[in-house]
Amino acid sequence: MDHLSRQFHGKRVLVTGHTGFKGVWLSQWLEMMGAQVFGVALEPETHPNHFSHIFWSSLSDIRHDIRDGKGLKNIVNEVKPEVVFHMAAQSLVRPSYDDPVYTYETNVMGTLHLLQALRDVGATKACLIITSDKCYENKETTDGYVESDAMGGYDPYSSSKGCAEILTASYRRSYFSDGDLLLATVRAGNVIGGGDWSRDRLLPDLLSNAFRGETVLIRNPEAVRPWQHVLEAIHGYLKLTSGLLQGNRKWATGWNFGPDKKDCVSVRSIVESVRSHCPELKFEMADKKEGPHEAGLLFLDTSKAQTDLGWRPHWALSEGLKRTVEWYEAWYKKQKVTTQKQIEDYITGVL
Repeated sequence: MDHLSRQFHGKRVLVTGHTGFKGVWLSQWLEMMGAQVFGVALEPETHPNHFSHIFWSSLSDIRHDIRDGKGLKNIVNEVKPEVVFHMAAQSLVRPSYDDPVYTYETNVMGTLHLLQALRDVGATKACLIITSDKCYENKETTDGYVESDAMGGYDPYSSSKGCAEILTASYRRSYFSDGDLLLATVRAGNVIGGGDWSRDRLLPDLLSNAFRGETVLIRNPEAVRPWQHVLEAIHGYLKLTSGLLQGNRKWATGWNFGPDKKDCVSVRSIVESVRSHCPELKFEMADKKEGPHEAGLLFLDTSKAQTDLGWRPHWALSEGLKRTVEWYEAWYKKQKVTTQKQIEDYITGVL
């Protein structure tokens, strides 16, 4: 049994948002390590969805809206988790313009309800609040953002994640500075991988249209993002939480997990790379930027994670894209979904 598996084996782990894209990959990895996983989420948002097509050996699947603080506290009190991963969120920029109230209620008040429940129940040893690389006040600079840079956010989604970071830092200082619970936040780049059918996400749009023979419109081809496979980010989350479980108090802070700078590339570059794997892909580039404001340039500096945690990217963007295409190809050709196999391959290469 590897080091991570020893840390999580037998632990009672609560994952909010376990039916979402990253939540499914994290929950599957935790199950493979022998954790007792309790998931709290709404019904999966998309059809098809990844969650419904995974064989769950022992996961406890709880349906609940985290905006209901009283109900969430009851769940935390019943589960009494040793570890919490908070992923439940309204996770898209464009819908946040359409319904900012729901976005803030979920991303800010939902986080507040969870933190207060953990404070009241007192059973948890390590908690990770998953926010976003968009939590920073984006100055459209080629310098990567470091963890001490100012929180901000132009659009409602991004600013809600900045708010969640500030809220978590306040609770850490006010209530958890000298107690048993160690509380950290994590900010990852644009994650890719199989099982995502969310609206307005580049890889799902490209691959679902490619395998259906339809043309996709590329809104902002020159936008640059820190692209990484979902397992890269989750490996960072697990590695960090492992240290928190061992009582490493100096790790109870904010962390960036992102790709090497060479893998921070434009949307146009991603589209061309996907077409090299899927010649049948048909697309059109928008003549001008479409839709409401979205960041044009975004990089993360991951020096802290590499130096202090010993974490580093293992799957280059080319490998992450290849794995993502393979996953969707298996799905659309009705072959065996490769989620567990890809986790096993990643573990073999990393641990």
